[in-house]
Amino acid sequence: MPIVFEKIDRLKPMYDAVYKVVSVICKILLIADILVVAFQVAGRYIPFIPDPSWTEQVVLTLMSYMAVLSAALAIRRGSHIRMTAFDRYLPKGLLKVSDLLADVAVFALALIMIVQGWKYAVQIGGRGVYESMPWLSRFWMYFPVALAGVAMLVFEIEAIYNHIKSFFIKTEDKAEDKKGDES
Repeated sequence: MPIVFEKIDRLKPMYDAVYKVVSVICKILLIADILVVAFQVAGRYIPFIPDPSWTEQVVLTLMSYMAVLSAALAIRRGSHIRMTAFDRYLPKGLLKVSDLLADVAVFALALIMIVQGWKYAVQIGGRGVYESMPWLSRFWMYFPVALAGVAMLVFEIEAIYNHIKSFFIKTEDKAEDKKGDES
């Protein structure tokens, strides 16, 4: 069985790359948000700088992308919100099973986000436009839900795999293997 895990573990660089790409996208969105807000504030108080009406809708759209994509990043790091009050009182095997079930539930949520997010983006968003930017479809306002669903799905596949792997390979075995490799 460990040979299967060794082959699947070769995909880890792909997950690392996806994580880095999503992280860079979030950073770019944050920088864009800050620049647009700074432009908006400057336009209100500096007479020769125009005060465009589109800034509020752009900031809200960028923030929605950033919020849902950073939530997907939290899944990969295992830093998402979860209840851990009873973890120290549960047997390790039961804790592993409950973590696996939680990840399966989040996986299901990711699928729902992809399907329903795309449906809303196309059906509802595709019919409207931003008030201050009539040339831009509201599709882009609803699309972050589907996009985040895809990112969550990718990271949940890895998390579920890691949980399943933990049933077969003990963490102590990994530490001993690393010590043996260093010798």
